Amino acid sequence: MHPMLNIAVRAARKAGNVIARSYETPDAVETSQKGSNDFVTNVDHEAERQIIEVIRRSYPQHTIITEESGELAAQDQDIQWVIDPLDGTTNFIKRLPHFSVSIAVRVKGRTEVGVVYDPMRNELFSAVRGQGAQLNGYRLRGGSARDLDGTILATGFPFKVRQHTQSYFNVVSKLFTQCADFRRSGSAALDLAYVAAGRVDGFFEIGLKPWDFAAGELLVREAGGLVTDFIGGHNFITSGNLVAGNPRVVKSILANIRDELSDALKR
Repeated sequence: MHPMLNIAVRAARKAGNVIARSYETPDAVETSQKGSNDFVTNVDHEAERQIIEVIRRSYPQHTIITEESGELAAQDQDIQWVIDPLDGTTNFIKRLPHFSVSIAVRVKGRTEVGVVYDPMRNELFSAVRGQGAQLNGYRLRGGSARDLDGTILATGFPFKVRQHTQSYFNVVSKLFTQCADFRRSGSAALDLAYVAAGRVDGFFEIGLKPWDFAAGELLVREAGGLVTDFIGGHNFITSGNLVAGNPRVVKSILANIRDELSDALKR
């Protein structure tokens, strides 16, 4: 096993244990609002603390970028651990058991290791660049859809960037005439893991942050899929606007949404 994957898995499982235990004791969960429609709990902070502790023990010189604490700079800026300790906090607060821990390792701007862990189902999705993607040790291959007919597409509403609401619903309306159905689960990291596993055929979302998609993007690519921005480029790292799926599905999504995009979503 890749040494950094080993540490990422250990950290994800440790954080997952914190989350799963806390799920059973909802009275001990303390929730606050850090922005409009953006929540954080003491469980997010504790899970993050556990992850950082595991990484620091093995790689004290690496930089860590987390959702809750921001960038924790260290001696080695070329290696960055990009972490979302609890992707799907709103689901967790509402006691809807669908959320995940997401950990990625980027080396000189390229994602080398990705782990997405669902503690409620004990499903560990992992990938190492060039070595494929796995779920609990079994190799993953994405879906085999040839176009959008009959596909299930995952998405997330742009509740943090509501200025894109009209464009988003134009896109949804256009795609709905082509695909079979949509899923909106509340965890982008798991949505991408599910694309890698073939559980959904494609995914698109507006305004994600790197910790939401860094690990999931590698999972999709290592399972044979593509991840692009809304015009087929690679600017999703900056924009957070993602389309993912197998190459044919991505091509079909891009062709269908082209005329529905505002200028802001084409960047």
